[in-house]
Amino acid sequence: MTEAVAGEAFLCAYDAVRSTRWPSGTQGVAVPTPFGTTHVNSHGPADAPAVVLLHGGGGVTSTVWGATASTLGGTYRVHAIDTMGEAGRSIPGDRRVTTLDDQLAWLDAVLDGLGAKGPVAICGHSYGAWTAAHYALRAPDRVAALILIEPTNCFTGFSPLYLARALPMLLRPTVRNRRAFLAWETGGAKLDPNWTRLYELATTFPAAKPLTGPRPAPAHWPALRADTLLVLAGRTRTHNIRKLAAKAEHVIPGLETLVLPDATHHTLPLAGTTEMNTHIARFLATHFPASTTEV
Repeated sequence: MTEAVAGEAFLCAYDAVRSTRWPSGTQGVAVPTPFGTTHVNSHGPADAPAVVLLHGGGGVTSTVWGATASTLGGTYRVHAIDTMGEAGRSIPGDRRVTTLDDQLAWLDAVLDGLGAKGPVAICGHSYGAWTAAHYALRAPDRVAALILIEPTNCFTGFSPLYLARALPMLLRPTVRNRRAFLAWETGGAKLDPNWTRLYELATTFPAAKPLTGPRPAPAHWPALRADTLLVLAGRTRTHNIRKLAAKAEHVIPGLETLVLPDATHHTLPLAGTTEMNTHIARFLATHFPASTTEV
């Protein structure tokens, strides 16, 4: 697949979001991997410790991290990755990501390609949090700090209502269905119109079968070495945050939890993120200080 296949309108919308929501000096980096060329939006001092951002599934792309990059980019080298196989500027190769092992090998190759010599901090939202959690457990020496924002399939499952409302969009991913689902989950929150257009144009992106896999087994969590922050949305419709928080706190000793009372699953990390990003910056300053981290 080439970028041309993704559609000129999609790529123009992608660039419009990055130009309006991302800080000046952001670089688009193409990272070769065994699974194709991965596109990364990078911002911050080139010699600073790396903070890796993994977006959720369903066509949101790495562009949702602009505000987070603005907050962290003065201290860290922020890398927001377009997940291979999802809508975005990454270009899959002949070898496709079809298993969890593939997904983790792909992320390993991206970090190598970015020149991340020391341990990194990884922040993932939703499906990206699932990848981040598995990677932190599989490669504990490479992850010093872990931030899980509204993680799905890590500690609990989806709510039945959420799945029922998502089903029409999954079976028939039209602009109308995507728009209706987003409005329902966010409670009609006002989102950046440039990003909303990009999200809707993701329906034109070549379809890829979503990667699914197991939750991290409870017996595996003791292997986690990374200090961990859990960020939950108080108005999420994706899962029961009380159950999720209780299960997470049971398996991760010392877990720090932040609840954003007015946020929903799909307003994060794009909208209403000042409190979240400030808290993430404070968490990293304590658990991943740039002054002492190996570059």
